[in-house]
Amino acid sequence: MGNLIKRVLVSDNAIKIIDQLRERHGELMFHQSGGCCDGSSPMCFPKGELMLNENDVKLGTIHGCDFFMSKDQFEYWKHTQLTVDVTTGRGASFSLEIPLGLRFVIKSRMYTDEEREHLEPVQSAEEV
Repeated sequence: MGNLIKRVLVSDNAIKIIDQLRERHGELMFHQSGGCCDGSSPMCFPKGELMLNENDVKLGTIHGCDFFMSKDQFEYWKHTQLTVDVTTGRGASFSLEIPLGLRFVIKSRMYTDEEREHLEPVQSAEEV
């Protein structure tokens, strides 16, 4: 079957910020809910701070951090590969990078037909 196609990637710039945040806060996790405020943006929390349930799925791991998304949001994004990046500006969320004057953002691209046949499976957050 070959190598599986990752559902979520991370940019080099975002890796630098994740490293800074990890130094200050320890292990981290990401979640994208699709809720209010900047809920459609990826949010970074200390690992375990956000309570996950049967409405969340794990898409993969970026730079040592689990990346979760609400099932409803995943239905919308399941045809795209996501890349977590960072930009200047303050978001309206509780994500750890906000005090740095930065915010994580998602860039996406559609999978090719061939890639769709070899995607990494998602896991229920309850299985993790």
